[in-house]
Amino acid sequence: METDMTKGSPLPIILKFMLPLMIGNIFQQLYNMADTIIVGRFVGPDALAAVGSTGTIMFLVLGFSQGMSTGFSVLTSQRFGAGDENGTKRSVANGIILSVFIIVIMTALSLYGMKFLLRLMNTPENIMDDAYTYISIICMGTVTSVFYNLFSSYLRSVGNSRIPLLSLILSAFLNVVLDLFFVINLNMGVAGAALATNISQGISAILCIVYIYKKIPALTPERTHWRLDSWDTKRQLSIGIPMALQFGITASGTIVMQSAINLFGSTAVAAYTAANKFQNLIMQGMIAMGQTMATYAGQNFGKGNIKRIRQGVRLALGTTIVYSIICSALALMGLSFILKLFFAGDVDIADMLPWAKTYIYICAAFYIPLSTIFIFRNTMQGCGYGFLPMMGGVAELLARLIIAALAIGFLNYPLACACDPAAWLSASLFTGIAYHHIMKKNLTAAEAPSDG
Repeated sequence: METDMTKGSPLPIILKFMLPLMIGNIFQQLYNMADTIIVGRFVGPDALAAVGSTGTIMFLVLGFSQGMSTGFSVLTSQRFGAGDENGTKRSVANGIILSVFIIVIMTALSLYGMKFLLRLMNTPENIMDDAYTYISIICMGTVTSVFYNLFSSYLRSVGNSRIPLLSLILSAFLNVVLDLFFVINLNMGVAGAALATNISQGISAILCIVYIYKKIPALTPERTHWRLDSWDTKRQLSIGIPMALQFGITASGTIVMQSAINLFGSTAVAAYTAANKFQNLIMQGMIAMGQTMATYAGQNFGKGNIKRIRQGVRLALGTTIVYSIICSALALMGLSFILKLFFAGDVDIADMLPWAKTYIYICAAFYIPLSTIFIFRNTMQGCGYGFLPMMGGVAELLARLIIAALAIGFLNYPLACACDPAAWLSASLFTGIAYHHIMKKNLTAAEAPSDG
């Protein structure tokens, strides 16, 4: 079911669209967590550390690819909002063709440089083989991740957040079943966990594709649309490349942070991994609000209604600030319980808890600035602006680099944990200023008298 976000009271529309996204994001995190929980409990803490140590690389490879494909859907959202049916279909076909090229390039590059990158990150030797095995298989499945992200983005661009949710719920359950089967029954270790992730992600992508072709003619290209259009390609790449670079820049910063964490040994890495997975789970409402604002801004920008975009952003900020405060409370109260899920009974949680607590306690105080980044960044991207959101990623990278360098120099774990809050504060300030600049500029242009 498509949703026109250019009409009606903004807050109910935003919340109605956001809720399925948030639930879907949570399920996606749950099936990502399933890998680490099952590996941690049935293979061991070193295997958990191996999987966790590759998280930042996974974010770099898949985030870059997904950023590009998500950028392709911005043009679709704008054309749908403007009522351009032929242009909408053409942008869908063009985005699919471009995504195929992205998949081939990113898969080849990531596999070629993986061993070097793991060593560059100070990956402990006792987890190196498992880390390489896990991330290599994940990279081989880039095609499933990109196509799920692309087609779910197309669905969101026309206001449908329900089908991506349903496909994720199904694949989440499938991932747990496959994890248990591959890791426990077939004794495949981290390789089984990676394979389960790829298969379940592929199922999500297939479900979205089938639904689009059967139910949403506005997103179903015709034969004449299946070619690269020079104008569409230029426009989609002008949005997609900065979005991909923004993911890549942010991921580079997290790789530097992971390199600092890795210096403290596999116990610290395992504890940090569990705490970080928990944090990623509870912050999905912030991410869902950002995804919502990308669609909301895209449709309203296509309609030329800048005032409505600004109104929606104000309401979204108020909502996400309240959510951030709740997240901080959940993080502080729930960590000890969650940590026990990741390890078998023979692992001493007391050894893990200080490392995990340090990270969560430092980060929880900065969830409000983190939440604003998603709103400002996605709103600008939904309006077709790629450079300034990308520069927000540069601000994150610089902050992480400075703090990580200090942490490595002083061999100080709390400083390593502070990389995230420093990045959030920097990016929040930059994207907030950039958003207000862009909105003021567009509002002035919209209110200017016509020469005609």
